[in-house]
Amino acid sequence: MSRKLPLAEGETARTACARAVLRRAVDEKTGALLPASVLAERVGWAAGLVSGMAGALMAEHWNTTDVDLLASGEDAGGRKLPSNAWMALRRLGWTTTPPAGVKVNDRIVRMAQEQAGRTLRAAKWRADLTAGVLATWPADPAKRTGEEWDAVREAVPGGQFLPSSVIKSRTRQASAFEGQHDRLPVDVFELEPAPRTARMLLLSACDGQEATLERGDEPGRALLRLQLPSRPDPRSYRDWTWVACPVTLPPTIPVNAVLHLPTLRIHQGRVRADLAYTHAVPKAQRTGHSVALGVDWGLNTLLSAGAVRLHGNGRITALGSGGMLRAAGVLAKQHRLRRLSELLHAKTDQTTLWPGPLPAGPSIRPSPPARP
Repeated sequence: MSRKLPLAEGETARTACARAVLRRAVDEKTGALLPASVLAERVGWAAGLVSGMAGALMAEHWNTTDVDLLASGEDAGGRKLPSNAWMALRRLGWTTTPPAGVKVNDRIVRMAQEQAGRTLRAAKWRADLTAGVLATWPADPAKRTGEEWDAVREAVPGGQFLPSSVIKSRTRQASAFEGQHDRLPVDVFELEPAPRTARMLLLSACDGQEATLERGDEPGRALLRLQLPSRPDPRSYRDWTWVACPVTLPPTIPVNAVLHLPTLRIHQGRVRADLAYTHAVPKAQRTGHSVALGVDWGLNTLLSAGAVRLHGNGRITALGSGGMLRAAGVLAKQHRLRRLSELLHAKTDQTTLWPGPLPAGPSIRPSPPARP
């Protein structure tokens, strides 16, 4: 299937994502039908191998020098790094290997490098934020002055538009570190350990030697073929077999959309596929619009939206009565959980700091049974 989307005059391409569930598969080597539980097990074995290699790669390069080098977009020779994370890591010479005795193909290593590279690139923002907070450390971390707020916003990239809660949370995190070690952390890499890696398969980093995705004969159907291990610790390439997974496409995916290799992950014992697709949409014009959508947010009503139409005589009319999203129930539950968490933490602290055995409380005797 061609991955190039044909576009007509006045159209542009847009990429979106939809979720699907892989309910069964067929092992092409043996012809055996794999139910959902077996398919989830084999995908989990592959995801575990990828997650382990990605975690080791991130732990090795979880430092300021390597993250800055990757985020700069250039290698040591000044050449521009590729946009794909796994290609950029290979250009820098950052590689990983499977556990001893385990055999994987190069595409499995690609997925591990892609996952680690994306995480390391994303760590650059946290590193710059933490560096700005530490460089402008206030006299009283619990309460900054106006001048100290201006200084920290100048030191943080994009700090003028950054919510104050983000800066406060980083300040509390650094204050907790200072309380434990009697000094401030050097950077975010000392403040935080390397993040845990999710168990998933980024098939977008692979090619036809690891996975293929083709539309079926019927609209709304597709076939995903990929190599999966037949045991948790594959010892040779014979332990990897091709598995064919029929996919029922969500109705939100247009018939003429171009499908891309999905991301597979395990959720509640099932294999979920995040399907990316590209479809044609009309180009957005700067002028000539007759319908406008206005959205506002507030405290009591999280979101309120309404649409209006501009007529040829200059009159503006509303389309319908608008809509709103209230999150009172969700926010109330969040507040209840926060209060419960604070109460449990307080009880845990009291139990930990108690100098001796806990005092015996009043004994509660069961009431005698009622007489007939």
